[in-house]
Amino acid sequence: MATTVTPVTNRKPGYRDLLRTPGAWTFLLPGFLARQPFAMLTLGIVLLVEDTTGSFGTAGAVSAVTGVSMALFAPRSGRLADRFGQRAVLVPGVLLHAAAVGVLVALALSRAPLWALLLAAVPAGASVPQVGPMVRARWAHLLRGGPDSPDGSGPPGGARLLSTAAAFESVTDELTFVIGPVLATALCTGVHPAAGLAAEAALTIVGGLLFAAQRRTAPPAHRRTRGADGAPHASALSVPGVRVLIVAFLGIGSVFGGMQVSMAAFTDSIGQPGLNGVLYGIFAAGNMLAGLVFGALTWRSAPQRRLLAAYALLTLTTAPLWAVDAVPLLAVLGLLTGMGIAPSLITGFTLVERLVPAGVRTEAFTWMAGAVALGQAVAASAAGQLTDGFGASAGFTVPLAATVLALVTVAALRGWLKPDGGQEGDGQTDGGKAGDGRPGDGRPGDGKGPRTG
Repeated sequence: MATTVTPVTNRKPGYRDLLRTPGAWTFLLPGFLARQPFAMLTLGIVLLVEDTTGSFGTAGAVSAVTGVSMALFAPRSGRLADRFGQRAVLVPGVLLHAAAVGVLVALALSRAPLWALLLAAVPAGASVPQVGPMVRARWAHLLRGGPDSPDGSGPPGGARLLSTAAAFESVTDELTFVIGPVLATALCTGVHPAAGLAAEAALTIVGGLLFAAQRRTAPPAHRRTRGADGAPHASALSVPGVRVLIVAFLGIGSVFGGMQVSMAAFTDSIGQPGLNGVLYGIFAAGNMLAGLVFGALTWRSAPQRRLLAAYALLTLTTAPLWAVDAVPLLAVLGLLTGMGIAPSLITGFTLVERLVPAGVRTEAFTWMAGAVALGQAVAASAAGQLTDGFGASAGFTVPLAATVLALVTVAALRGWLKPDGGQEGDGQTDGGKAGDGRPGDGRPGDGKGPRTG
């Protein structure tokens, strides 16, 4: 009997095991559709506003306001979803977002002044549906069990699948950044400058409503969230490790924003704007491929150590971008930079799940998504200004500067990333929350390693 059980318990759960989770496909497919707009919004704004104003600086500024607005409002949206349920937040949100994007498009086409575009960008960003964090919260609920399940009820070995789920979600995110930018560029350059944003609004409504209709897999609403000591959790932001990860995700967002604007400026400067979507798709494909490999490997080092190593690699890959002078070189460097992102994202989301209590998961995930959006927005604005002032390649210095600053911060505060009672080498047990009595908690006698906290 032991010979038949041991291979199953010792092997790392894979993507096949994850996708066999009951109910997974009911939210994965509509969730994937609803994610496409996120990858299309800022690029659609850049292409439309640049076409109507002739300035990448202006386009980057409008895009930046959208991203900042999303970053500020996303955590509030996640907190409301934790308290009142995902459907209650998502249904009005998608309708409001589609209307806000429609107003922004109308103003851009009428060549409204900059202040009007910036004003319209606020609700467009604030209402972006947080489907990615909601999907991650559903995985955590299904695999570990919800807050009302103290024994961690869920599928057998569910907690061990959490790191696989984090990798799968990173790959899914990046697949949207392969499809979304190519689709937005094709529509904006081949159909009409506003076609990308029109498609973004339509996909938001259709995908968002289909996702909201999947009630059975949604985490339960928790009007009041409390910790083990009975004290209410004010916010996921009260966890020190979450604040460190926000800095890390700001740096990752800067790579997205800087690459997006700088690639668009570079291809425009050589008279081939249609290549922008292809180049950005290659960049995102590198992220996606690295995510697939990273999620399939077994890791025995602690996740905070992996985050440092992965972030150092990301910083290194952004260093030569400013010297790009040819499309093939930019494609290769973009692919390598994309490959540097996925390990940092996957490890960061794994740490988030381990650091925060179940009742604030969606909020915590939206802080991460908001940090990426804020980093993307600030980088897009900075890259646009540098591009207008110093040439197409100058914008590529933004990702390098931002990732260096984030790497220094994460290295200095890495101690905050250790969950209470966490172990140094988590190996195959990524996702098991330390001290919760579930697989991978590192308690003496479970064969997973000693407690160090």
